[in-house]
Amino acid sequence: MDNNDNGGFLWGLLGCCIPVVGLILFLVWKDQKPKTAKAAGIGALISVIVSVVFYIIWFVILGAAGIALGSL
Repeated sequence: MDNNDNGGFLWGLLGCCIPVVGLILFLVWKDQKPKTAKAAGIGALISVIVSVVFYIIWFVILGAAGIALGSL
């Protein structure tokens, strides 16, 4: 085991800011640095989930605005 496997917050933050990098780091480090890989993977997963929720809310708002404008 590597002594640098501390699952640092910054790796999770990097995964959250750039989800593709977080996924790649997770896949590369899952055996060598499991804690750090988990932090990067969770950061990437959180970013993707937040983006999906944001787009769902955005389309609901646009749909409601379209319905409101259509009934004028």
